[in-house]
Formats: sequence, C-alpha cells, structure tokens
Amino acid sequence: MKSPLAPGMRLITSFSRDSCYRTFILFLTFLFYTSYHLSRKPISIVKSELHRNCSTVVRPADLNITNNATWCDWAPFDQDNYQTLFGILDNCFLVTYAIGMFFSGIFGERVPLRYYLSVGMLLSGLFTCLFGLGFYLKIHSLWYYAVIQVMNGLVQTTGWPAVVACVGNWFGKGKRGFIMGVWNSHTSVGNILGSLIAGVFVSSAWGMSFIVPGIIIACTGILCFFFLVEKPEDINCTPPQHHSDQDSGEVEPLLQNSPRTVNGSISSEPPAIVEDHTEAISFCGALSIPGVMEFSLCLLFAKLVSYTFLYWLPLYISNVAHFDAKEAGDMSTLFDVGGIVGGIMAGVVSDYTGGRATTCCVMLIAAAPMLFLYNNIGQRNLGTTVAMLLVCGGLVNGPYALITTAVSADLGTHESLRGNSRALSTVTAIIDGTGSIGAALGPLLAGLISPYGWNNVFYMLISADVLACLFLSRLVYKEAQGWCRRAPRVRGFKEI
Repeated sequence: MKSPLAPGMRLITSFSRDSCYRTFILFLTFLFYTSYHLSRKPISIVKSELHRNCSTVVRPADLNITNNATWCDWAPFDQDNYQTLFGILDNCFLVTYAIGMFFSGIFGERVPLRYYLSVGMLLSGLFTCLFGLGFYLKIHSLWYYAVIQVMNGLVQTTGWPAVVACVGNWFGKGKRGFIMGVWNSHTSVGNILGSLIAGVFVSSAWGMSFIVPGIIIACTGILCFFFLVEKPEDINCTPPQHHSDQDSGEVEPLLQNSPRTVNGSISSEPPAIVEDHTEAISFCGALSIPGVMEFSLCLLFAKLVSYTFLYWLPLYISNVAHFDAKEAGDMSTLFDVGGIVGGIMAGVVSDYTGGRATTCCVMLIAAAPMLFLYNNIGQRNLGTTVAMLLVCGGLVNGPYALITTAVSADLGTHESLRGNSRALSTVTAIIDGTGSIGAALGPLLAGLISPYGWNNVFYMLISADVLACLFLSRLVYKEAQGWCRRAPRVRGFKEI
C-alpha cells in the first residue's frame, strides 16, 4: 500500500513556483530596507549619551577634570547649544537624502537594481562604521561627523526607490495595500532593531552602536548581489497584472499575452516573455501623473512628523520622563510597534474602501489631538506612556507607510502610463524625495524650537498634520463623489 505524501511536503507542493519566488523577493527586500533603517537609528539613541546630566553620573576617582558640569559629555556636544549641533548632524543627513532622492529614482530606472542596491548598502555600511570609529579614534570635530552624515545621506537614497520598484515589478494591484502594509513594517522593525542594538552598547562604548549596524547593512548588500531578482521575467515567472479589467477601460492591457488568473491563483500555462522596450519616464512626465503632486506634498508634512519622532523621541523621553539613554531608547521602540500596526491597518482599510486619500486623511486628523494628549498626559505613568506611544505611532506612521508604498506603486503603474513599467522608481523617488524635505525640516525645527519648550515642538507637529490633510482635500472629495454615485469600487486612482 502506497503511503500518502508527508503533510509537510503537501504544504510545500501546494505553493506554485511563482508564489515561492514572490514570497522570497518580498522577504529579501524586507530584509534590505530593514537594514537601511537599522543603520539610521543609532544616532537618535546615542544623542542622550553624547550630552548627559553629569551631576547624576558617578565620576571615576582617578579622573582629573576642570569642569564638573560637562566632564562626562563628548565634545563638541558638551556646549549649551548641543541641541542645535544635533540638529545640524540630523540635517546633514536628511537634506542630502532629500536632494539625492530626486536623482536616485532617475538612476534607479537606468541601472540594474541589483547592482544599485548592493553598492548602496556597502557604502552605507562603510559610512555608518566611520561614524562609530570617531569614538575609538577620539575625534571631537563636528566637521568629521557632519561630512560622514552628508555622505551617508547620499548613499542611503539608493534604497527606497529600488526596493519599491522591485516589489512593484513582482506584485500586481490586487490587495497591494495589505501586502505593502505588512511589507512596509520593515521601517519600524529596522528602527526597533537599531534602537535595541544601539542600546546594548550606548552606555559602555557608543561607537559600537554604529559599527554593528554598519556591518549588518554591508552584509545584506552582499546578500543582495548574490540573490536579488529584479523582474519575474528574468527567471521565467509570470508577470503581474497592474490593472484589473474594470480599471483598464479603453487603456491597452499592461502586458499583452498575460495569462489569466482564477480565484487569485496563477494558471499553469507557461508565461509569455514580454520585452520591455519603453523608455524611462522623465521627471516632468512623472510629476504630471494625476495624484503625484498632492500625495508628495502630503507626505512632506506627514514625514516631518514621523522623522521628528524618529530623531528626537528618545531625547524627549529622557528629558521629560528622566529615563537614562538605554531606557529611553527602549521606550521609543513602542512608537515603531504602533507604526507596524498602523501601516497594516491603513493598507487593509484602503484596499477595502478603495480610498487611499481618505484613509490617510482620517488617520492624520485623528493623530493631531493624540499628539496634544501625549505631550500633556503621556508621561504621567508607565501605562499611559505605553498606550499613548502605541496609538501615536499607529496614527502618525500609518499614512506615511501607505503613501510611500501602495500609493507610490499605484501611481507608478497608473493607467495613464499605458503600460510603461519603467516609471515606478522615478515616481517613488519624487514622492519620497518631497517627503524627505519634510523629514529634514522636522528635526531641524525641533532642534531650534526645543530650547524654548517641548510644548512648542508638539504645536509644530500638530500644525504639520493639519497641513498634510489639506493637501489631500481634492482627492478625498473625488473619492467621496465616487462613493456617493455608488460607482463600482475602484482600487486606485481612476477618479483622480
């Protein structure tokens, strides 16, 4: 009697070849961008170690000092203007990142993504390690750290347009919000891991808080070189359909000869290899796609809020709740945990309703009063702090995650492009590049405003949330019109 197939093998064989490769690419790109954010996070953890309250630190008996107030600080951050200096370091990275992002997408459309990502991660690892080496080489020059931040900001722009373009090449429009909402948790996972790794070393040897993440991202760059597959056609897998039949209308199908799907599963017919002879889209051409401008400007203010928390939350917790550097870093990870849930929820809701703009707008409106409450009652006790960080993280990072993933992919494969599959990286770079301007402004303004009180920083963040909503008002109105007419549910931007 022939024995039945083992349960484990039945499970494995139930997945098609295409599904296995798509899952592998999703995991691989998740790992890549996790390492990017992992390498960015240490500076926010180390800030509270570079400038400390030395009166609470036990001074070594054999230490000969001349200044009792700053003996434990790391020059040049031992001055009264240390918050401004931290703001300069943040903006050396973020301004370069914002400027470089606009060009990164253009390069990403013209250079093989595997090479582009591999080189970017290796260089990111190098500059992250060089920052940490300043501890061991006893470097106290602001210029040294500023130049490294500039270079790191430039090479880090290789990450986002490339990974979004790669995922967009492998996944069609169906349930894109949910898939990319889960996938986009790499941002929060990277922040959490970066905080935890940096926290292990911050109090003993803060240089290792940079060197370890630098080694990790360099290793993932090597992994990328050996295993990344840019397009499904490269290994004879079935390309996805970016538009459903009702979305297409009179627009030509994105891929002629594309196999039909039944109940979401791909038929077993051999895939037709489609050569892509279209030219990469121009910057102005990408900017003219309906919805790109509105979502770009919305992301500018949404990312301003998110990155202010990314770079300043540990210091805020340390100053207001009086935690030490490690405890403040660990507590700040709750904001990113909330961000994971918020990103997934935003994707699921926008998939179900077909309203990307409305989903973002509702979450941004809810975030404003929550930020006010967190600043006023968030530090009363541990339970309140945990709850408020989780809620604020979900509401702040939810719209940010949705715009940078599903919205960017939707617009990069918009039906007005008539099948030009080479626009995705450029569109992603425009949207994220504009958002990165806000990411640079937020920490800069926080550094300038925080000496006058943390209340003023939160008023700035609430104002940014309101402005982000205003830029989506036209798109929200269009989506509401579609619902009122009881039109068939549209998963994307047909009405824009």
